[in-house]
Amino acid sequence: MHYRPTSLLAKAIFLIAVMLAGAGSWAQLPAKGGAATSAVVTTPHVRAELIAHAPQGVEPGQPLWMGLQITHQPEWHTYWKNPGDSGLPIEMAWTLPAGLDAGEIAWPLPKKIPIGTLANYGYEGAVLLPVPVTVASTFAPKALSNDATVRLRATWLVCRKECIPEEGDFTLTIPARSTTAMHGAAFDAALAAQPRQVMGSVQGVRPDSNARIEGNTLQLSVQGLPVELRGKTLELFPETPEVIENAAAWTQAWKGAVWTAEVPLAAQRSNSPDPMPVVLAADGQGYRAELKVLGAWPTVAAAATVSPALEAALKANAAGVPASTSSAPPLTLLAALLGALLGGLILNLMPCVFPVLAIKVVGFAQHAQDRRAHRLSGIAYTAGVVLSFVALGALMLALRAAGEAIGWGFQLQSPAVVAGLAALFTLIALNLAGVFEFGHFLPSSVASLQARHPVADSFLTGVLAVAVASPCTAPFMGASLGLTATLPGPQALAVFAALGLGLALPYLAAAFVPAVARALPRPGAWMDTLRKFMAFPMLATVVWLVWVLGQQSGIDGAGALLILLVALGMVAWALSLAGSARRFMAPVSILALALLAWTFAPHVTNVAAAPSAQASTGNATQQWQAWTPGAAEQLVASGRPVFVDFTAAWCVTCQYNKKTTLADAGVQADFTAKNVALLRADWTRRDPAITAALAQLGRSGVPVYVLHAPGKAPVVFSEILGEAELRAAVAAL
Repeated sequence: MHYRPTSLLAKAIFLIAVMLAGAGSWAQLPAKGGAATSAVVTTPHVRAELIAHAPQGVEPGQPLWMGLQITHQPEWHTYWKNPGDSGLPIEMAWTLPAGLDAGEIAWPLPKKIPIGTLANYGYEGAVLLPVPVTVASTFAPKALSNDATVRLRATWLVCRKECIPEEGDFTLTIPARSTTAMHGAAFDAALAAQPRQVMGSVQGVRPDSNARIEGNTLQLSVQGLPVELRGKTLELFPETPEVIENAAAWTQAWKGAVWTAEVPLAAQRSNSPDPMPVVLAADGQGYRAELKVLGAWPTVAAAATVSPALEAALKANAAGVPASTSSAPPLTLLAALLGALLGGLILNLMPCVFPVLAIKVVGFAQHAQDRRAHRLSGIAYTAGVVLSFVALGALMLALRAAGEAIGWGFQLQSPAVVAGLAALFTLIALNLAGVFEFGHFLPSSVASLQARHPVADSFLTGVLAVAVASPCTAPFMGASLGLTATLPGPQALAVFAALGLGLALPYLAAAFVPAVARALPRPGAWMDTLRKFMAFPMLATVVWLVWVLGQQSGIDGAGALLILLVALGMVAWALSLAGSARRFMAPVSILALALLAWTFAPHVTNVAAAPSAQASTGNATQQWQAWTPGAAEQLVASGRPVFVDFTAAWCVTCQYNKKTTLADAGVQADFTAKNVALLRADWTRRDPAITAALAQLGRSGVPVYVLHAPGKAPVVFSEILGEAELRAAVAAL
């Protein structure tokens, strides 16, 4: 009897399961800032909308306001014109019809946002940033078909503990002759929240209000504040950044109608305004004054700059291409194709691919004595691998073009896809072990598909190989895949095709070498033994997938998936029964699976708390800290070298390197001797900040290992991290 390790139907189930799980997961993802073609941009952290207010239409001399309305997710914030100790203000670039001219942002009153020993000024919750638009007498709405199309490109930095640069392209068409007043209340509230000028001032300046420099402090004296504020404690917001210590303690007092304060100057002050504009606030209302500066400013410090990583990310956003901080020379297309081909070849040695490759070896034995069938099988397998890699690459590029921050292996960042793959491999393992045969409970026309379409069966084996190989990143792959983000579509897809060709090449070559077929044993009883043995690597793959899901959805998610896999196995067993036993057990098992799915499926797809960077086993890895944007640059600026491990639970290569090279006592001792800070960027779940950091390094997948040192270019290591290579680099610090 000839045994086939899997059936065409099993692979078809795989295709349907993955497509449904992937589509269901990714269809729910929000659009990112760079892809907006309307008035609304939604990111995981904010919802931004361009709105207008023209109560008398777009007419000369009549009020016209445009505004960006930002709604922040809880705990996230953006920044005021003076962001404080860190951050960047929102910037707007307008494209308006002839005759319209946009003014400056009428900044509403901000709030003070303390972050550790720092203090920032910005906005949380919902805020509208209004901008006045002047309509010239030359404005001709008739030439615009009675409509005015306004375009805005906005950039902002949104922060919680980490900071993520975002951007959006907005388009809004407003009627030129009719009124636009739908958002009138929002504009009225935003303008009411704008600081008022102090009484008796001319453009905010009063001769009797000043800022006197006394050593390293500013003595503020402000008159013209409302009577109802007297005696109250006021908040201070300097409009000029890098002048005062924003988080430091300071004193204030009222002397009759005069408010006074003593504020420390910033140790790294880089600005010397004269006059000095400030906003004083109480009870949610702000008052603006421009203070004449008395005395000489101390010598300023060097102008502060944003971190290199943040600057690179912002420039990359503005240019629409990823920045690179790697010192390696840029790849050419030919080098990328060669790297992808070699990387695909090495993928055959990855443990995650072994189960499917074993299936292919048995398939070769099936056709060992039929040279034509042998070659057709090799060609079909190659076609399945190459087309699957191209399709996966096209999906990744399309999602990126739509604004998604994703990279190689993105599908396993979805708990639904991980659970679907675990279910598929459970069914394959049970089939291999002989628990059930598809032919026992399927119509004969369906069960015989494999016999009638062996070429399609080999093609789908190639698809299955790509499914399990795609989370892995082999040497030479990283730089090649990273380059695809900068290539035109056809060239990028050619890189993915080269990767697939590399994976399939050994089997394609073997299909056309007669000696390989002659070396294989004839089909026989040994194939049944091998078939059952192959159930165990399949089950090992299931164990790995359950562990991956546990990293994403927590211990409850992993337990829920195990329950569902047991119920799925019971359904497969029940459907393989015969007679009255099947008639009774099949409905009972299906009903049980449905009830368990209804109860436990939400636990599978729930997002757990982010896994700790210090959760790795072994005492040697307790020094690892969680990576955050800018953390490496801050440590390097303080004079300390930094090693960053970009990893993911579903990346087998990452786990191998973590348990071997990175856990090596000698490597750990070298890190300690050189005082190297260890940061771990966990990409198990989608993280746009990590995706952006990988793009800066010219990579689109993990693992990636980077050693930063003061005064030196970052060193990016190979995907298979060598102990000698790493120790030599650390010793050279």
